[in-house]
Amino acid sequence: MGIPVFHHAEVSTDTPDLALTGAEGRHAAVVRRIGPGERVRLTDGQGAYADGTVTSASKGGLVVTVEERGAVPRPGPRIVVVQALPKGERAELAVEMLTEVGVDEIVPWNADRSQFRTNPERVAKTHAKWKAWAFEASKQARRTWFCDVAPVASTAEVAALVAKAGLAVVLHEEADLRLAALDPLPPGDIVIVVGPEGGLTPAELETFGAPPVLLGDTVLRTSTAGVAAASVLLARTRWT
Repeated sequence: MGIPVFHHAEVSTDTPDLALTGAEGRHAAVVRRIGPGERVRLTDGQGAYADGTVTSASKGGLVVTVEERGAVPRPGPRIVVVQALPKGERAELAVEMLTEVGVDEIVPWNADRSQFRTNPERVAKTHAKWKAWAFEASKQARRTWFCDVAPVASTAEVAALVAKAGLAVVLHEEADLRLAALDPLPPGDIVIVVGPEGGLTPAELETFGAPPVLLGDTVLRTSTAGVAAASVLLARTRWT
């Protein structure tokens, strides 16, 4: 079993000991019950890490004696999933699973059929929730590069993202082209657009201009479609 991962913004600091304090330290010491003698990995979520052994623990956090420092190169290609805003528990499920499989960035999208109220307070609250879910899931998955969550995007903002991608696809249950049949995969960032439960509108498809693709013979929920699509592309790129 791998060692537990916690976030520390200053793992590259050249000191023999690192103190894990604040909410992260309390979570490690009180909730996870990490104690002296246990090994942990501290990471800044941007590739740098410090592995070490806990030398003291209290309700306020941990002190870790560093045994190894290093940096993991950013994996490529970069995979971005534009996720139409699901309702309730399905939003958390989507963010957790996308993070676990290795997606680099999640873009919450307010699609025409998302039924999402766009008042500033609601938008800010949603973004904060998604970032917190991705943060915790990144640690659970023992990632050194944490999954990013962009601010809630409009259709126009998604279209701009699609235009800059090396490869962009829109998942659609009536598409003729299967995602697994795309060959070869062009270089550059990969953007996967996942629509809401009610599907994408013809206007959205036209605005994006990206090819609609089919995953398989069954219809997936919006919370699982992006995970399946990302897994198909990861299996052909980073997982080989």
